[in-house]
Amino acid sequence: MSVIEVQGLTKSFRTYKKEPGFVGAVHGLFHRRFEQTIAVDSVSFTVEEGELVGFLGPNGAGKTTTLKMLSGLLYPSAGTARVLGYTPWERKDGYRRQFALLLGQKNQLWWDLPARESLELNARIYGIPQADAQRWVSELTEMLQAQDKLDVMVRELSLGERMKMELIAALLHRPKILFLDEPTIGLDVVSQKIVREFLREYNTRQKTTILLTSHYMADIQELCRRVIIIDHGRIFFDGQLSEIIDRFADSKIVTISWQTGFPAFDPKRYGEVLQQSPNRLQLKIKRDQVISACKHLLDEVPVNDIDIKEVPIEEVIRQIFARHA
Repeated sequence: MSVIEVQGLTKSFRTYKKEPGFVGAVHGLFHRRFEQTIAVDSVSFTVEEGELVGFLGPNGAGKTTTLKMLSGLLYPSAGTARVLGYTPWERKDGYRRQFALLLGQKNQLWWDLPARESLELNARIYGIPQADAQRWVSELTEMLQAQDKLDVMVRELSLGERMKMELIAALLHRPKILFLDEPTIGLDVVSQKIVREFLREYNTRQKTTILLTSHYMADIQELCRRVIIIDHGRIFFDGQLSEIIDRFADSKIVTISWQTGFPAFDPKRYGEVLQQSPNRLQLKIKRDQVISACKHLLDEVPVNDIDIKEVPIEEVIRQIFARHA
């Protein structure tokens, strides 16, 4: 069953274009010049209940604007959207109690209060019984390994610790839909891993529908089977993550190593040389030529080890954006 249905969603902004200098400022008092910027352009997609979907795109592609429209913070210029049967920008209480929006660069916790007191305040706002709120907070902090940070002032928490508390605050009312905008931005490797594992486990347990934006491809690879790619406000790919490799990655990475010095042969005959050392060679070879190239390499080189991998997904995405631009 589709819980998010978006059809032709569009958002444009009118911005004042000031002319330079004092003369330009005076001229702008009487004759203002505006520019129309289309942030989201006729976007359409559906998301099923319990799906964890990656929403990808470069800066300014329209990802955050789309999430803000789906959460009711922005009114669209055109198009329709239904989330859990509601029109988001009507901001009905029944809808606002069933979703959560977490922006990685925005805080919702009180800066000068311990995290526990901010969570208690949120529980009161949502009308959650105290015993239920305490039990749920205890469970979430255990999953996020943050039990010992509840009584620390929010301003004294590290970025990773604060993000964990922000996640708990967003999930306190057990939303059916969770919009996550860059939840791991700026976090260290350990904190990123904990947040990813938490989101995967939470999605599995609660069947919460999650729409996730991230510039960290590790987030997308570990969490999302399906991805939606948007650029210049338009969707140009919507499908399984594995399809991106099949459709856009026409090469594989072949790494061979040996024990003796570099043999007398020209590696450029087989593909693009990525790395080369006296005992190791890494090539980028066209997908349809990998088997043939490996056979010839095994004949020409006293190979000690050989490894064949797909091109890293972040490289594929980067190439997609470059082609689309």
